[in-house]
Amino acid sequence: MDGVIRYLNTDLELISADDLTALAVAFEVGGVRPLHAAQGADGLWYACFETEQQHAEPEPNVAAMLALVESLVPPLRTVWARCSRREFNIGYDCGREPWAFNQGLSAELLGRMAAAGASLRVTLYPRREPGPPN
Repeated sequence: MDGVIRYLNTDLELISADDLTALAVAFEVGGVRPLHAAQGADGLWYACFETEQQHAEPEPNVAAMLALVESLVPPLRTVWARCSRREFNIGYDCGREPWAFNQGLSAELLGRMAAAGASLRVTLYPRREPGPPN
């Protein structure tokens, strides 16, 4: 890492008692690829998605995923609604510069997130030094 603060990506994280396989297929067809979608040892289903196209700020990535959620056919919209977690997790690499850094989400996008029943989380990854050579 070069010490510069930067937006990495936004993950959409889901947890459900229902099978998320069909939802994962629909997301992938819509350009939102599953990083994983599987049933855990606890019997719950866990899935994590991100957009195929990445942007320099989170708003376009969140907007693309929300557009897909908003277009789901009723049976898949029910699967979405039954998830116990529907969370957009925005990730940043944290460095020493610039002195100030900010990015935001518009009121419109936040309203769409709320209407979809989704929450927001921000993850900050601390400055990491390269590991020793293998």
